[in-house]
Amino acid sequence: MHQKETDPRKRTAILAAASALLVALSLGVGAVAADETLNGPACVESECGNTCQNWVYATRRHTAKYLRESVALAEGFVADPFCIAVPGVGGMGIHYPNFDRMSDLEVDARFPELLLYAERPDGGRYLVAVEYFAPVLSDGQPWFGSATEPPPTVDNPPPVLFGRTFDGPMPGHAPGMPWHYDLHAWIWKENPAGLFAQFNPRVQCR
Repeated sequence: MHQKETDPRKRTAILAAASALLVALSLGVGAVAADETLNGPACVESECGNTCQNWVYATRRHTAKYLRESVALAEGFVADPFCIAVPGVGGMGIHYPNFDRMSDLEVDARFPELLLYAERPDGGRYLVAVEYFAPVLSDGQPWFGSATEPPPTVDNPPPVLFGRTFDGPMPGHAPGMPWHYDLHAWIWKENPAGLFAQFNPRVQCR
């Protein structure tokens, strides 16, 4: 359930891209809190069959330690200063990227590149989802064009996890982020919009 890219030239280029994105984010430390809002299995969609559900449960086992935000920070995840939400659609929450994991094209369901946390009324944060990320390469390099400047060529196809093809290619969401593919999995908070939807109407930014 993973894809591996070992080309050193591509790895160096992606490391540079991750370093650029790090400049756009700042380190934040919130209160330690566990999600208490998960009611029953999150994987309830007909599109997620037995194999998919097995991977969802495996991913939960591997990411349960991140219910404590302090563990995520200690393992190299970095808190984005912004909470992402769209009125009338829902929220993504606060992104916590791990730049080491974003530095190559490998994707593994058990080791997400980003974690998503939601905010509690008291200011604490709790884990709601994981996100997988793969940069779009054009001529062997991550493509940093704007939303109106798509890559002239795309070297790498979208990855697949949980039997689901990643969304994209899409432009970066912040300065320093390249065009990319991504996939959200709401394995720690049920999402009425769907297990793999981008936004969750039950997540809000305060």
